[in-house]
Amino acid sequence: MPVSDTAEAPRLRLLYLSWRDRENPEAGGAETFTERTAEVLTELGHEVTIVTSRFPGSAAVDRHGPVRVLRRGGRFTCYLRGMLYAAQHRDDFDLILDVQNGVPFWSPLVTGTPVINIVHHTHRDQWSVIFPQRVARIGWFLESRVAPWVYRRSRYVTVSQASRRDLVGLGVDADRIDLVYSGNDHPADLRQYADVPRTPAPSITVLGRLVPHKQVEIAIDILADLTVDQPELRLNVVGEGYWRDALVDHAHQRGVADRVDFHGFVTEERKHQLLAQSWLVLMPSHKEGWGLTIVEAGLHATPALAFEHAGGPTESIMHGLTGLLATDADELTNQVRVLLTNHDLRHRLGVTAREHALSFDWRSSGAQLERSIRSVLGQVERPDSPPIVAPRLRSLDEIVAEHESATPTP
Repeated sequence: MPVSDTAEAPRLRLLYLSWRDRENPEAGGAETFTERTAEVLTELGHEVTIVTSRFPGSAAVDRHGPVRVLRRGGRFTCYLRGMLYAAQHRDDFDLILDVQNGVPFWSPLVTGTPVINIVHHTHRDQWSVIFPQRVARIGWFLESRVAPWVYRRSRYVTVSQASRRDLVGLGVDADRIDLVYSGNDHPADLRQYADVPRTPAPSITVLGRLVPHKQVEIAIDILADLTVDQPELRLNVVGEGYWRDALVDHAHQRGVADRVDFHGFVTEERKHQLLAQSWLVLMPSHKEGWGLTIVEAGLHATPALAFEHAGGPTESIMHGLTGLLATDADELTNQVRVLLTNHDLRHRLGVTAREHALSFDWRSSGAQLERSIRSVLGQVERPDSPPIVAPRLRSLDEIVAEHESATPTP
C-alpha cells in the first residue's frame, strides 16, 4: 500500500468528473489515469466517486473496487448531468477533479467547491477532424477561450511538459499547472510474459481508440508501403471505436486487408501478450497527452515509434534510446523499415524501453496527485513541476552509426 507523506491530514471526499470509465469500450489513456489514480487515492484513505457517461449494457450505479461509479447521461449529455450532480452535491465533496476532454464539465460555474482541471492534451486540430467546420470552431473556442476563463481560479494538472506548454499557450498561468506523469500497469507477474516469443514473421501493433485523430490509417499505409521489403509483415489493430469500419475499408483499398488483424477490445492479459509478441509498437496519433501504450509496450522490451509533434510521446519515448520519434509519415515509414531489419538496434532499444517503463507506476502518480489536491486545500506545500528540455531529434543515420560504434566487433 502506498504511504502518503501527509498521512496525518484528514480523509478527503473527492469527486471525479470523467467522460468515460474503464469499462466503456472507447476508454483510453485518460480513463486509465482517472481509474488508477482513483484507486490509489482510496488506498491512501480517501473516498472517491466517479461520475461518468452511460454506454450500452452499463449499470447506472457500479463499484470499481472501493471506488463508487455513477453513470449519468450519454456521450455528450453526460457533461450536463455531471455538472448538475456537482451542483446538487456541492456540500458532499471536499474537491472536484474535472477531467477536460476537449471541453470540461464547467464545475466552477455551479459550485464553490475547490476544483482541479485535469487536461491530458489540447485539441486544436482534432476538432475539425471529428466535427463539421462550424461545430469545430465552436468547440475550439470553448476549449481555448472559454474554459481558461471559467477555470481561471482553479489549479490544473496535466501529464506531460508538452501539454503544459500547450496550456500556457492558451493563457493558463504556468504556476497554476502541476505535472503528474501517468503511471504504468505492471502485469502482476512479468515472468508470465518472459517466455512469450516474438512472432516468427515481423509484426507491428497499434493500440488505442479507433477514432480519426489516432491516424491508424498511417500504420496501414506503412504496412502497404513495405510490402515489397516485408511481404510477411502483419499489423495488429487493438481497440474499438466508431472509426473501425473506415479503417477496414482503408485496408481493403491498400490491398492489405489479409494482413491486418482487428482484435477489438481485448482483456489486459491478451493486450500484454500482443505487446510482448510484437516486434514494434506504433502510435501514429496526431496528438497525445502522454502515450500510455508506449510504456506498456516497454514493459515487454518492445520499442515504440510515434510523431514528435504529438507532444506527450517526446517524453514517453526517449528518442534513440527506447524508441524513435518521426517528423512525418515518410520518416516514420523509413524508421519502421530500418528497425525491422536491424535486429541488434531493435533489441537494444527494447532493453532500454523496459528500464524506462519500469520507472513509472500508478502508486507514485496517485501520491503526486494527492499532493496537488492537498496543496489546493492548503494542507501541504505546492509540488514542484521541474522544467524539461525538448529532445534534439537526432537523425536515424546518427542513431544507427552510434549503435554500430558501441557494438563490439566480433
